[in-house]
Amino acid sequence: MEIRQAGSGIKAKIKVPGSKSITQRALVVASLAEGDSELKGPLDSEDTQLLKKALICLGISIKDKEGDWTIGGKGGKILPVKQDIYLGNNGTGIRFMASLVSLGQGTYRLTGTGRMAERPIGPLLEALKAWGAEAKSIEKTGCPPVEIKAHGLEGGETILSASKSSQYLSSLLLVAPIVRNPAKITLDGPLVSRPYVDLTLAVMEAFGVKVQERDNSFLVPHMTYKAKTYQIEGDASSASYFWAAAAVTGGRITVENIPPDALQGDAAFVDILAGMGCSVKRDPQGVTVQGPPGGMLKALEVDMGRWPDMVPTLGVIAAFASGTTVIKNVAHLRIKETDRLKAVAQELTKIGTSVKELEDGLIIEGSRDMHGSTIDTYDDHRIAMAFSVAGLKLPGIRIKDPSCVRKSFPSFWQHWQKITE
Repeated sequence: MEIRQAGSGIKAKIKVPGSKSITQRALVVASLAEGDSELKGPLDSEDTQLLKKALICLGISIKDKEGDWTIGGKGGKILPVKQDIYLGNNGTGIRFMASLVSLGQGTYRLTGTGRMAERPIGPLLEALKAWGAEAKSIEKTGCPPVEIKAHGLEGGETILSASKSSQYLSSLLLVAPIVRNPAKITLDGPLVSRPYVDLTLAVMEAFGVKVQERDNSFLVPHMTYKAKTYQIEGDASSASYFWAAAAVTGGRITVENIPPDALQGDAAFVDILAGMGCSVKRDPQGVTVQGPPGGMLKALEVDMGRWPDMVPTLGVIAAFASGTTVIKNVAHLRIKETDRLKAVAQELTKIGTSVKELEDGLIIEGSRDMHGSTIDTYDDHRIAMAFSVAGLKLPGIRIKDPSCVRKSFPSFWQHWQKITE
């Protein structure tokens, strides 16, 4: 797909689909609650559909009514399953399901794509063993596919290494209220992507469970989640591409369904854009970014450890900024849908940007001498959407496999067309 160039001064108001991160957490919590919950405005995408199907396999009723979902929670009762449970390349989904099926009785096998078989899950399996699950990587690689012989989870204390993925901690936290004894999860070392853990804690609290945090430990009471109606805010990661569009073109875009006090850490991306010369406004009408005149952006040095999913977007914006942008502390991007640091570096180089790849980041020299190219997407939705931003300014940007956006934002290209009309 060739991206249509945009004139200067894009002006648009859009609504993005519901947050993928919140939708997946709310699906799990509502399934563990007692009674019927309604999720309003959830994201309907490849990843969330894979998780929905997995939950239905475990005996959870999920009904779709005009885009809202009613989930029949079973209070932590999980059915035995004979067939493999397939999660595609949904890393969040397979990590959440590993803990969830451990609440059941019997043997469960979790599988995914070839890339999923390269994404680590070992630290989570080790932590689940301390709570009584017999959990193993079938190929002994520390990655999926996974087999879990479940007898319910005892709870008590477990030690977790979350230096590669915060999803391990979120997975344990989500099931912790349902285990047999009050749970204590102690971190052994640093925690990456802390805002995603905060998101997990916020969703848990919305359904009635408040977690205490002391030093390097999370203390979770033994109790049942309360069913409720829960509104899911717009996806801040999806919104980032539109804010980026405003930044590079000197335009003005409002994302109407990102609240000014958004739960998602990625909503802070607009503050990074402010540091590059954009104006930002947050109010009940949404979050607005106004790019600098002529898209004259400034380079910056930034630790993106808290917002790793924003790195492809920031990498493309940095190519249009004046000066040298340094992105650091995101080594864990190498185990995402693809090695995102390598992918961003390769594709920016293709369009004429000077990039140095670091072990944990990127150094990007802004350029006024870039050109079009065919962008490989590596079956990674974030690479496809980030490089569509470059196409607004450069003729001849073509996105290979544009359908990979179905993972998180199936209607992305329809939304994108609106801002270039």
